[in-house]
Parts: sequence; structure tokens; C-alpha cells
Amino acid sequence: MPSIADIPVEILLDNLLPEVQTRDLLSLGTTNRFFAKLCNDNTFWKRKIQDDFNFSGANTARTAGWKFIYKGLSRPKIFVWGEKANGRLGLSNFPRDTFGEGVPFPTELHIPGVRIVSLAAGGMSFHALDSLGHVYVWGTLNATFMALQSDGFSIPQKVAPVPLRLDLPLAIRAVSCGRLHASALDANGSVWTFENWGRPFRLLSPLLDNSSPDSTPEQIECGWSFSSTLTRSGDVLVWWPFQPLMHDRIETKNAEMDAEGNKRAEARNGVIQCVPWDLVMDPIRLPHIPHDLPYLTGTAASQEVLNADTKLVKIASADNLIIGLTNKGHVLKFDNLAGPGTVQQGRWEYLPLFSEVGRVRAHPTFSPSQDSQDEPFNAIDPPEVMHVTHISAHFNTFIAYSTGASSIVLMGSTSTTSTDSPKIIPALQHKSVISVILGDYHYGALTSTGKLYTWGSFSKGALGLGDPVNLEVGQPGGFAREQHRLRAQSHRFGTPPNVDVPTEVKFDYGLKKPRNRFCFAASAAGWHTGALVIDLDEEEDQEEEDPTVHSPAQDPSRRLPGLFPTGPLPHPVGPHMIGRGGAPLQALPLRGRGVLPFRVGYPGRGMGMRGRGEGGRGPEPEGHN
Repeated sequence: MPSIADIPVEILLDNLLPEVQTRDLLSLGTTNRFFAKLCNDNTFWKRKIQDDFNFSGANTARTAGWKFIYKGLSRPKIFVWGEKANGRLGLSNFPRDTFGEGVPFPTELHIPGVRIVSLAAGGMSFHALDSLGHVYVWGTLNATFMALQSDGFSIPQKVAPVPLRLDLPLAIRAVSCGRLHASALDANGSVWTFENWGRPFRLLSPLLDNSSPDSTPEQIECGWSFSSTLTRSGDVLVWWPFQPLMHDRIETKNAEMDAEGNKRAEARNGVIQCVPWDLVMDPIRLPHIPHDLPYLTGTAASQEVLNADTKLVKIASADNLIIGLTNKGHVLKFDNLAGPGTVQQGRWEYLPLFSEVGRVRAHPTFSPSQDSQDEPFNAIDPPEVMHVTHISAHFNTFIAYSTGASSIVLMGSTSTTSTDSPKIIPALQHKSVISVILGDYHYGALTSTGKLYTWGSFSKGALGLGDPVNLEVGQPGGFAREQHRLRAQSHRFGTPPNVDVPTEVKFDYGLKKPRNRFCFAASAAGWHTGALVIDLDEEEDQEEEDPTVHSPAQDPSRRLPGLFPTGPLPHPVGPHMIGRGGAPLQALPLRGRGVLPFRVGYPGRGMGMRGRGEGGRGPEPEGHN
């Protein structure tokens, strides 16, 4: 007699199990081996975490552990540290042990009743995305000038001293930050740009209308002073909010709104009353990548990937620079992005020493000379195979890295050319790195085991390694000499030396009882850092809601409406689309939940289940702000 186990695995995973309540799903997994494997399918939990919590993990290279992350996202914690000027840490009360002008250790930031699933740091601010697609902001979008107390958020200098929610017309699924601006992708695939938080504009263009792979944005990415998007076809489109061509249009619209007198975008009850508008303008399409990129040997890429057409699948932006990554692991660089008029002078430059395993194996880190006195170098095994799958960039630094237990992390700069070797930090190699974050002068690496390691400049505490006065002399993050530590202890000010070896950040700093905490996401910019953390010690939150009893999937009021919508793009934005005063975001049609087509491309899936800156343009000076 046929049973439920006879239903094809794809139908169970794509159509039936998504409708089952989380508690019942976990119970089903205890019935037999088949359902135990089925209910632990990584692809299923990755999709479920996207649907229920608006968490894609796109900013990391995580490939497993989605069920664990799903459970932890019921009560994620936000930690911030570093420079505290301009309200950028969002803390209403600072801990007593702040050092100089910063907070040198992770400090929890509370946003009651909100599940934050993604952080994006700007030059003087943070943007946080919650499980419903709301955006929360704190700090200052542009602190190069001052704002009056009476000003609204229609000007970029207005400070948000604590987290405030942006009242936007649609749910947001991704946010990226430049130094003084931000851009976002909404649930309809529309592109938004924030030159201030009160008057965001949607960029309308046939080049971004979602009508074809060429015009469908897949990734939003801000550089130092520009925004860019990668389309589904692998094209890159760029626009410059601060360049005259676009900035003049923005200023004209601001003047019109100012004249109307009632569109100052004030904050009420923790919500910035945004006044969205449409800017009709075409972004600039960058030239295609070279057609003669070499065939990469010694790669960990699958044969299916190697047989596919070569195209860009990720971009990362820095100061006047975009780093591109192809599906096959080619790392490329596009210079001369100071404005629309400079694009024609630029071109995609292939970086073989960041892409080819043979070139990486020849790096001195993996093949030291016979007279090398650096013992740690001799202990590092060179990669046998390599497939660069992720990139990061900010200000004047970029990172290219592979994943897995043998992950390789390669550092470059805005001056890197095709003949330049990457900088390779021995302590970062073979560490299962899944994400690399970059501030102006400080850096961080997140591993699949939930550890965050930082290195680089102290940057007023942005490394998060602790109060340097209380650290032992010579310890990473501390002072090199006792006399320097004592002087800093007396004046509560000083600059410890750079940290060269990536050092673990502790998320229980100062607590009497150590906590077991797991970091699943982090972001950095300027002189500050933030992280999202899961507390693994259940007794702390034992009286809170059990995540297996009630998940957003079973509560329409807590679920992000339509992360994967179909149908035409709303055009233009009107008052009927804006959820004022905390009203629900506009409901969008869902692809799925009864109408989802069967997925293809996973022929082997389930077969084994029966019997997955701050803005300094130079060396960091002491006291830089």
C-alpha cells in the first residue's frame, strides 16, 4: 500500500513540508531514517529561512547549518563596537569602560520585538534588515555637516541616535552602504537609493525593469561614492548619486519638497516618515568582461559550472573600483569609476594571481625560501585545488576567498594590477572562512564555526578585542609597553599598535559568567563594527517564546510578504503603497505555497534519503574623526 514516503522527494521538500508547522516538522524528523534525512535537508532549510526570516545568507559563503541558524534566528542578538561619534553605535547608554572616543568591546544593542537578520555598516551609520523586510537605521548618513534639532530626516546630516525604522512602501530584501549613502533591493526587485533617510528614491529605467535577465537586479552593491547592481545575466550597472548629472536632479526634487513644507520626514514613535519618490534615469552599463579569460585548471568547481558560459556572479565595490567574480573563479577589477565620464577609460582587468591555484601555490606564504626564518610560514600547506567563490571590498581594500575547510583568503588593494601578488595572512588560511568584512583600516573574518576574528588598526576600538588598558601588555588589542598602558589608564586615551594576527572577538566581554555564543553575520565600515549573534546557552532566554511553537511562517503578521513576487513592477510609487504609522507593508503575490513550480537542476537531491569608512583617504592618524 502506498505511503507518504512514496511521494517524490522534490514534492515533499518543495510543496508539502513548507506547509507543516515547525514543531510538527521536527517531530516528523524523529519517525524514521528517511524523514530524519528529509527534515534535515540543507536546501530545504535554506529556503525556509529565506521565506520565514528574510535571511538569505548571501553575504556569506555558508553552505550548511541552515537548520541551526533557523532556530537561532528566533532570538538573534545585535552587538556593536568601535567609534561612538555621530550616534553610529545606536546606544542610548554607553558602558562605563569606554575608552577614548570609542567602545573597544562588543556591546549589545536592543531593538525590542524585532528580529534583525542582516547588518550593513555605512561610513558613519548602520542599516539593519529585519525578518519582515523592514529597515532600521542609526547613526548619521552624512556627518560632514551639522543638522539642527528641528530638522527632519530630509537632510542627510540628521542623526538617528537610536535605531529608527524607515517607513518604506515595500519590503526590502537587501541593503548595501557606501560612505555617505546606501542602496537597497525591494521585494519587487526595484532599486532604491538613500542620499538621505527621509526621501529615498526608486531608480526607474528600462535597464532595471525586471523584464529580462539583462534588466533584473540580482545584487546591490555600494562603492565609496557610487552604487551598482549585478543583473541576472551578469551585467553591471552603475550610478553616482553625488555626481552632477544625478545630484542636480536630486537637489531639484528636494527643493520642490521643501517648498511644499510638509515633507521633512520627521521621526514619530520610532519611525522615520519617509517620502519616497521616483527618479527616471538610466544607469551606466559597464563593458562586458573579456571573452578570452583562461580555462582554470586545478579548480574545485563542478564540471557543470566549467561547462557553463562564463559570466559575473558577484561584485564588490570600493573607492572608484569594482571587483568582479565569475562563476568559474576568475577575479577581475574595473578601475576609473569616479563618474559617468570616466567609464569609457576603464576596462575589466583579469587578476591571475588571485584566480589560479598554481599562482597561489607559488606565493611565498606557501613556498618559503630555504633560508626563511619564519617558522609559521613553513607550517602552511598550499592548496591542492581552489575555486574562489566570494569577494568583499571597501575603501582601498578587497578580498577574494574560497570556502570550506581548506579556504584560502587573498587580500588586494585599489592599486593591485594583474602582475601583483595578493597579501596572504597565514592565520586566515584553511580556517573555513565564510565571510570577510572590511572597515577603513580594520578587518574581520567569520568562520563556519561562528567565530569572528579581527585584525588591523585599533580604530577607536573597532577591533572589539577589549579595553586595551585591561589587556595584558603585548596581547592583541593591548599596548606594547607597560608605560603606554599606564599612561592610557591615567588619561583613558591612547592608540595601541596594529593587530597583525587575526584574533577572536569575545561576545561575553565583561560578563561574570562566560557565554557560549555563535556569530552568524557581521559588518564593518569606517571605524566601527557590528555582528549578529546567537546565544547557545538556552537558560538565559528560557522564558522567551519557543521558536518551534510559533514561527513567522504560521503568522501572516510576522512574515515578509512576497520576497519572491511575480507580476508587474508598481509604477510609480503612490501614497496607497506606503505603510504609514506602522501599517503592514503592501502584500505582494507569492511565488510558491501551492503554485510553486517544481524545481529542476537537483537531479541527485534526496537520492540518498531512502534506506544540504569612515572616510580617511590616507594613513589613519590618531584622533581622526
